Amino acid sequence: MEKLKSTFLTIVLSLTCICLVAGLALSAANTFTKEKIAESNAAALQAAIKVAPEVDNHPAEEQFKVGLAEGDSLVVYPAKKGGESVGAAIESYTKNGFGGMIRIMVGFDAEHKLVNYSILEHNETPGLGSKMEEWFRVEKNKQNIIGRDMKGAALTVSKDGGDVDAITAATISSRAFLEAVARAYAAYNGHEADGTSGATSKESEE
Repeated sequence: MEKLKSTFLTIVLSLTCICLVAGLALSAANTFTKEKIAESNAAALQAAIKVAPEVDNHPAEEQFKVGLAEGDSLVVYPAKKGGESVGAAIESYTKNGFGGMIRIMVGFDAEHKLVNYSILEHNETPGLGSKMEEWFRVEKNKQNIIGRDMKGAALTVSKDGGDVDAITAATISSRAFLEAVARAYAAYNGHEADGTSGATSKESEE
């Protein structure tokens, strides 16, 4: 009986030690991974913000939100040079992509021209909707939206009476992308209008 009791205690102690060691290892790995992920996300954000005009401030540290008419809000990364506003990078999104959510970063200058854009997230069809990553900055026909003056009507695809060529066989993705651009500009225009400068609280789709 004593031998059985001793064996049982040995097993319990062994399992306890194994659990402690495993827990410590997982904790250390989680801490290390968490830091790496945070660093990676910060680097990705800095790269995305570069769609705005050249700056000498720190947009990520000066970010704030601007509310939209539909009730939600978008994050604005103000672009400044010599203390003066030269534009902003706006993080926008739409849930109307062919694959659902599309998140983008759009840069505008002080003249309300679209400087550049970056795709942050999408689930569009490879080889079709996924072409949005480059399609809308290619100097061909009416694909290119870089340099467009945003003060006029919102950018829309030619199929809807606009002057932007949709991605071939991916009209839904194109519409959604331009919707996200329009939302970004609405936030930028609203920010400019009220002088905000601080925080406010697959297959063919045809």
